[in-house]
Amino acid sequence: MTPSFGEMVHEASGARLQAARIDTVQVNIGLACNLACLHCHVESGPKRTEAMSRTTMAAVLRAVASSGASTVDITGGAPEMHPEFRWFVEAALTQGVRVMVRTNLTILIEPGYADLPAWCAARRLHLVASLPCYTEGNVDAQRGRGTFNGSVEALRRLNAEGYGVEVGLPLDLVYNPGGPSLPGPQAALEADYRRRLAEDWGVRFTRLLTIANMPIGRFARDLSRVGRLEGYVQQLAHAFNAATLDGLMCRHQLHVAWDGRLYDCDFNYAIGLGVEPSACGDIERFTPAAFLAREVATGAHCFGCTAGAGSSCGGALA
Repeated sequence: MTPSFGEMVHEASGARLQAARIDTVQVNIGLACNLACLHCHVESGPKRTEAMSRTTMAAVLRAVASSGASTVDITGGAPEMHPEFRWFVEAALTQGVRVMVRTNLTILIEPGYADLPAWCAARRLHLVASLPCYTEGNVDAQRGRGTFNGSVEALRRLNAEGYGVEVGLPLDLVYNPGGPSLPGPQAALEADYRRRLAEDWGVRFTRLLTIANMPIGRFARDLSRVGRLEGYVQQLAHAFNAATLDGLMCRHQLHVAWDGRLYDCDFNYAIGLGVEPSACGDIERFTPAAFLAREVATGAHCFGCTAGAGSSCGGALA
């Protein structure tokens, strides 16, 4: 029988998984999305209506200031679809922090959003874009027919504004496997992406981030239907790498859900695994001291972040 994630962490490090500091405040501002991807762990989509209020956004910005975080990481859904998205970005920038936006790319070519590449460039936002493969068939299989071509068009528009081309306009791409397997080596995959996207489409980007598919949400249900979920979890557990522990995102960030509740990471948010009671579980009651004193809440899905080279919102860890 495989030990629990917490047991393996303790065996490897001699301690429980604790917070280290708050470098990043990651904010899921809403679940509305123009896509409904198979691997989406928060299960966003066109029919989702959950959205963060401006009152909660203001509380998030107070937490950013009090925590000393240097980065605000805005995610969704497609965060651009939130009616207060631009206000929130502008308000965060006035606090002198770096603002990162996670985009699915295709939203940038839809009516009402086509000005966003220029708008983001003018504000020097850091864009992190999901592109799970450099081939049309693989991307459309995960994200829907026509998604790849839409993503390429969005990337071209971003390149035209300087993203992925000029210093200070970073455009990171995110790769995740098409099924229950670990990502390949990040550096090798980045080289493949760079060559194929340049040769086939004339597209440039800054760097590639590799992220494992977490055994939760839609992806877990799909695996369960075909009898592969348990095997995938075992695969992740057997690939546990202690060298990833220092860099785990749960140790360096605060995750705020659209309703203001606090989580150790967006994967814990997706399954409703909140922070321990002592950590002030709502943004209105947040204090850096209480949050940093907490033990990180974990489960079997956490093996996805420590398997092989590791996985986080910032890519491989080791």
